[in-house]
Amino acid sequence: MTKSSKEISDKALEAVRLSKQSGTIKKGVNEVTKSIERGLASLVVMAEDVEPEEILMHIPKLCDQKKIVYSYVPTKMDLGKAVGINVPCSAVSIEKAGEGEAAIKSIMGMTTGKVQPEEKKEAEPNKEQQHKEHKPKKEVKNEASGEAVK
Repeated sequence: MTKSSKEISDKALEAVRLSKQSGTIKKGVNEVTKSIERGLASLVVMAEDVEPEEILMHIPKLCDQKKIVYSYVPTKMDLGKAVGINVPCSAVSIEKAGEGEAAIKSIMGMTTGKVQPEEKKEAEPNKEQQHKEHKPKKEVKNEASGEAVK
């Protein structure tokens, strides 16, 4: 794990701890999946040591579709402790961050290449708008025959 990913995983655990105390979180793969599909999640945190990997394989794709930031932590036990339970936890979804909002924004700042919910890109003009703005080409006449050439 690189230093930056260590920093991100530490911030993610901090966000989970703070959100558990003052916000709303969902624990477990099924609850996290529902939270993402309903568009309620603001951050999803998953453990790297989940076996088999297929258990969590669908979550990053769902997060990308819904433009939800997700992060990984090294172990299920670390995630379970951050949530406040004494058993391992594979995935956690933060729905209402509460005091964890600053940590979530920090994670969003550390991750690159993802469109965050607040950073919506300007809509590209559709084909009709591009067509209206497109100026027709001038006709060029063939010098020999005098016919228009496109």
